[in-house]
Amino acid sequence: MRISLLAAATIAVLAAPPAWARTTLTIGIGTQNTTTNTVTTGVVIRELHLLEKFLPHDGKYADIDYKLDWQNFTSGPPVTNAMIAGKLQFGTMGDYPLIVNGYTFSSNPESKSRLIAVAAYNLQGSGNGIVVNIASPYYSLADLKGKVVSVPFGSAAHGMTLKALADAGLPADFFHLTNQSPEVGATNLQEQKIDAHADFVPFVQLLPFRGFAREIFDGSQTHVPTWHGIVVRSDFADQYPEIVTAYLRAVIAANAWLHADPVAAAEKIEQWTGTAKEVVYIFLGPGGGMTLDPTLKPKLMEAAQLDVGVLHKMGRLDTFDVGKWVDDRYIRAAYKEAGLDYDAALASTANYQVTGTDSFCNRKVSDPRQAGEIWVTGQGVRASSSVACTLAAWDALKKSGTAAPVAYVADAGSGLKLFADKAFYVVVPSQPIEPYLLRQDAEARAKINGGKVTDLAGATIAAGDPRATKRAAN
Repeated sequence: MRISLLAAATIAVLAAPPAWARTTLTIGIGTQNTTTNTVTTGVVIRELHLLEKFLPHDGKYADIDYKLDWQNFTSGPPVTNAMIAGKLQFGTMGDYPLIVNGYTFSSNPESKSRLIAVAAYNLQGSGNGIVVNIASPYYSLADLKGKVVSVPFGSAAHGMTLKALADAGLPADFFHLTNQSPEVGATNLQEQKIDAHADFVPFVQLLPFRGFAREIFDGSQTHVPTWHGIVVRSDFADQYPEIVTAYLRAVIAANAWLHADPVAAAEKIEQWTGTAKEVVYIFLGPGGGMTLDPTLKPKLMEAAQLDVGVLHKMGRLDTFDVGKWVDDRYIRAAYKEAGLDYDAALASTANYQVTGTDSFCNRKVSDPRQAGEIWVTGQGVRASSSVACTLAAWDALKKSGTAAPVAYVADAGSGLKLFADKAFYVVVPSQPIEPYLLRQDAEARAKINGGKVTDLAGATIAAGDPRATKRAAN
């Protein structure tokens, strides 16, 4: 028995590759931790060690040790620079920077880039927006004539701003556009050194949440989808296709983790990125502004081709064929390995919605477009069946001394998730209360139905106690 054990051990030693035969493969992944759209393609995977779970270790990968090099950026253009330099193999960024990435790589003799998956999207275009200081008298794009507006140049918000001007028939010099990062723009807006700041997720909601800004233009007004996606260097993908598939398996797992418990996920993401959990939740929670879905939907690719035209007018590129850049082989392989139906997911644009029972008005949530939510400190998020029930329940919690920092309602026109205290409300006696993100939308609706535009306080008074009135049925 001793001889056989010794022989087996000897064979095992001889069969194992010597230490010097192993190689280390460094995988550079460019992320944007503070861009909420991309958290499940970066920081969530990193913190939960999801990529390690799916990386291959057999066949040609048997003698490879992996080194994951996570690099965080605040916008897309630096990610492209690092990919061109060979410091990154993967990159995640917004729609306009993605197209510039593909175009820039098209003249690179060493490698091209391939669009392999979507991180998150909003079909209406929300996520980008323009905010002003809350004390300013500006409420629409037209109010900014001759004013100083900052935006991160080359970003998705930059493209949105130029398209907004074009859609309104306004010249590119309608206001003075200046290049500022999100952090610099936020500080200058708070100190009123600029008149407005255009930015992408999460800043268009984060700055109002911090109490010093108000959104006056939303990307949904451009009626062009906005999205973030994932690109990979083609030389790396051709050599290591299984690793690319493994990365996308990790993305799928990260999305599932967030959907399983969005409140706990928002709290973790706040710890990892510094973005307030309430802001994370407004984008990624049920009925949130962004849909987490890695499939390469035709509607998004069509929007990307439209973005090419905007970038051409900006002088950023000549021409670019989005169709030749898109490569769905890896995401299809990832879905197959995960036992999921890629084509079914590709055809769907559904997002998960607010569900549950309204404990205040004692009724089930039946219409997600009417539903609201209240974040109760230490207790999670409570669902409400209507706007009136949301406002009344939130008011009752505050009066009882219960900490409930935010409530959410849905825009009556677009369905976008809003902070209840930032919305404009249209009130008509005996009719459902209607919240709106933008004052001009509320005013337009009030002209139609004879309603009154009011703020949170006025809407809360109008809600009264919906448990005792027919208003609860809204």
